[in-house]
Amino acid sequence: MGNDDKLRNKGEEIGGAAKEKVGQATGDRDLQAEGKGDQTKANLKQAGEKVKDAFKD
Repeated sequence: MGNDDKLRNKGEEIGGAAKEKVGQATGDRDLQAEGKGDQTKANLKQAGEKVKDAFKD
């Protein structure tokens, strides 16, 4: 589970940042908001992974 999920979450975060930047550049507020939402979701998943890791040790 661990590393694969962490990499997937990081990829989702980076993708969200890209969507946000494209939305800013094109003036597409929906795309910008979607990118922010993707980043937030990825960050929450990463926090969950950290909690799991803390209880493993």
